[in-house]
Amino acid sequence: MLKGFFNVPQPVNEPILGYAPGSNERKLLKAALAEGRSKVIDIPMYIGDQEIFTEEKGKITPPHDHKHLLATYSKGTKAHIQQAIDAALAAKANWENLAWEQRAAIFLKAADLLAGPYRYKINAATMLGQSKNAFQAEIDSACELIDFLRFNVSYMADIYKQQPPVSPKGSWNRVEQRPLEGFVFALTPFNFTAIAGNLPSCVAMMGNVVVWKPANTQIYAANVIMEVFREAGLPAGVINLVYASGPDAGDVIFAHPDFAGIHFTGSTGVFQDIWKTIGNNIHKYKTYPRIVGETGGKDFILVHGSAEAEISSTAILRGAFEYQGQKCSAASRVYIAKSKWPAIKELLLRDLATLKMGPTEDFGNFINAVIDEKSFDKLASYIDAAKNDKGVEIIAGGNYDKSVGYFIEPTVIVAEDPKYTTMCEELFGPVLTVYVYEDADFDKTLELIDSTSIYALTGAVIAQDRYAIEKATHALRNAAGNFYINDKCTGAVVGQQPFGGARGSGTNDKAGSMINLLRWVSPRTIKETFDPPKDYRYPFLAEN
Repeated sequence: MLKGFFNVPQPVNEPILGYAPGSNERKLLKAALAEGRSKVIDIPMYIGDQEIFTEEKGKITPPHDHKHLLATYSKGTKAHIQQAIDAALAAKANWENLAWEQRAAIFLKAADLLAGPYRYKINAATMLGQSKNAFQAEIDSACELIDFLRFNVSYMADIYKQQPPVSPKGSWNRVEQRPLEGFVFALTPFNFTAIAGNLPSCVAMMGNVVVWKPANTQIYAANVIMEVFREAGLPAGVINLVYASGPDAGDVIFAHPDFAGIHFTGSTGVFQDIWKTIGNNIHKYKTYPRIVGETGGKDFILVHGSAEAEISSTAILRGAFEYQGQKCSAASRVYIAKSKWPAIKELLLRDLATLKMGPTEDFGNFINAVIDEKSFDKLASYIDAAKNDKGVEIIAGGNYDKSVGYFIEPTVIVAEDPKYTTMCEELFGPVLTVYVYEDADFDKTLELIDSTSIYALTGAVIAQDRYAIEKATHALRNAAGNFYINDKCTGAVVGQQPFGGARGSGTNDKAGSMINLLRWVSPRTIKETFDPPKDYRYPFLAEN
């Protein structure tokens, strides 16, 4: 075995490609999109060293073109979940005993594969399977996932470097970071390919083995992630990719004695049910499982009377409507000082009128489809209710159509009641609600924002008045785990803004930071004494 204190490459954020007309990256991405649409692939589960195909198939179609078949995938059963657990546990000993720098090399190679030969394939898969435009796919499935892999390797090295500062004469104190005893379950969402890649990989990076179940609407890109991991040299069984139903997976995993933790991003209701199940089964486990989850938000932008209208309008439009408002950080409630509302309204309506909506393959479209019919129907029902509710006005959008794809126009609702339904409930789509407050009621509005939602994920204040900024920053300290000043409330970058919220938004374990990786190790303190005492008596026992 090699000996040495190894330094990993210094991570830097992956440069974002622009995909401008005539650029080489635009040409290559267009080719990857055409390739993806030209065939129907059959996606297997990956369990141990096997690709598992089953007779029962699910269908994958682009949300913006739901009559076009991209792929089928093999649906799994409880037996496949048990098989994945067995494969993970079988791989555990060799994987956790592998030198850490060898684990690091695998994921650094995966990052370079994504930055190079797989960049356009992973972006095209995200555009087709999750209806993200070229820029949203680039910042997610390419850049953010690359950043997660490179920065997490650096954080891993930093964790291993942390040692007790004092070893008294005659002894040596040290700490080792052990993987958890058992396997970890990674349950990942549809809206970010980077999250789908990060949740299992950062756990595995620390020496753990994983059973990974992605959202069905993200399987198309998840398959590419698994291709990358395998080409990077990830040993069989370390990460096992399965497509069973949530209840079937839960019945097997949360009753297994070797269940050691869950890394989750999804809905609050599902996460709370998982937590209850783990609590009810706590006596079955060999260890107390780590529960790490991020569960969405009802994110806000607060516009003070001193704010600049152009800055405010741009932050609102981008924060609310990029990726059709399906980011867990997306702005869905906005509080605007009455003195600023006329100017912001004019700019916002002007810019919304220029947005084009349609398929991701047309690079001129800013807005694409929402993820599936269930989401479409939910959003349409809220829009219909707003059309009929008194005290509510739809000033932009309000139309929808699912004949070809699940398209919902960016919709802006102005509510007289700050506790109107769409100001409080998480919708997860391109529906923004505005409440206009009296400038003199700024302090009351801070209290309103803090108390309106069960969530506390992201939020922003836009102002030029530094006293107002300070007041908002303090008053809303528990209302958002990621807080932005004079910016939109989305766009956290690995290595720059560790991401996560508290309250109903999750455990705030900050993906993209060392904090998160510390949840996937169990430290052991070792004290070695070089010249141990040979007599039990202490000096104070002497008679004279």
